[in-house]
Amino acid sequence: MSNCKIFLKPKKEESILRLHPWVFSGAIASIKGKPAEGDLVEVFAADNTFLGIGHYQIGSIAVRILSFQPESIDHAFWTGRIRMAYELRRVLDLAEVTDNNIYRLIYGEGDQLPGLIIDVYGNTAVMQAHSIGMHHSRKEIAEALKEVLGETLQNIYYKSEGTLPFKANIESENEYLYGNYSEKEHIAIEKGLQFHIDWLKGQKTGFFIDQRENRLLLEKYAHCRNVLNMFCYTGGFSVYAMRGNAKIVHSVDSSAKAISLTEKNISLNFPNDNRHQSYTEDAFSFLEKAGDQYDLIILDPPAFAKHKNVLRNALQGYRKLNAIAFEKIKPGGIIFTFSCSQVVSKNDFRLAVFSAAAQSGRHVRILHQLTQPADHPVNIYHPEGEYLKGLVLYVE
Repeated sequence: MSNCKIFLKPKKEESILRLHPWVFSGAIASIKGKPAEGDLVEVFAADNTFLGIGHYQIGSIAVRILSFQPESIDHAFWTGRIRMAYELRRVLDLAEVTDNNIYRLIYGEGDQLPGLIIDVYGNTAVMQAHSIGMHHSRKEIAEALKEVLGETLQNIYYKSEGTLPFKANIESENEYLYGNYSEKEHIAIEKGLQFHIDWLKGQKTGFFIDQRENRLLLEKYAHCRNVLNMFCYTGGFSVYAMRGNAKIVHSVDSSAKAISLTEKNISLNFPNDNRHQSYTEDAFSFLEKAGDQYDLIILDPPAFAKHKNVLRNALQGYRKLNAIAFEKIKPGGIIFTFSCSQVVSKNDFRLAVFSAAAQSGRHVRILHQLTQPADHPVNIYHPEGEYLKGLVLYVE
């Protein structure tokens, strides 16, 4: 438990009683003690009713609740939460199976550990802290991980240099908390396909795990189609399209490093296969000058909006991007289009895509409405955890 206590203003406890795990700074009436950022604090209603215990931080979200019960945040706590998350991944046939060793083990609030992300790539776990409290607890979490995963875990890489709140003024270095991967290449398996994973220098934890089920769906539609994968990054969609027996697959990204990774992943799974070509080029420029050869286009851009103050520009970007795709795609073509921006609502994204469709004047039907996979579970009391939105569209 904690010596620091936070008391809320009258009637500000309602969201906590509904098990929402955030306490906003504006709801706080007083603080007993002087908690530093990352410290554990107990939260009480105005009538002194205990509400929860969590990590204190500077900013609009003042506390991230770890438990709504009065309990110690100790080794048993961390082990229990990680074990629950691991059992769910086993139920989902993602852990301890022969054809897959890439999955998200901990997804923040979705696994009742707000501020923590842990992705598994084979025998390596990559940990990211998005709060100072999780940063301070990283070594305890690593010990709990070792206990739960046992001998299957050989390395834990801590990668939070770019994810910790900037207001905390903490300098965090990426490092191995356990083991030290000595091989030059990191290769893991997703649904029977092999991928090079660059957790040292790659984006996020090294791979976009959240598109796994959507890649599987794309594989089914790729048969005998000419596929264009925009913003390809490591080429996940491209590799699945190749396995789906596409006629051709073209991968586009403005990053030369991303294109290099894409080519390595294609070669790893389909050596000497001339169906694939890659292009290091701006996506908008490439689409503008593309002909009408493609009948399956994937639009999976990076987050156009990370803050609400740029939401309008982001929606204009989605409209423009999708409008060009509607203009270029062959009749009878299919578009997989996504937004990973948390501040872009499902309705905002749909409206942007619908506006682009209307602008094109073509008949468009929705085949699928997509979201993140089950190893990115959304806490029903924390809808903010649902960030990935996607549509599969048939264009006449």
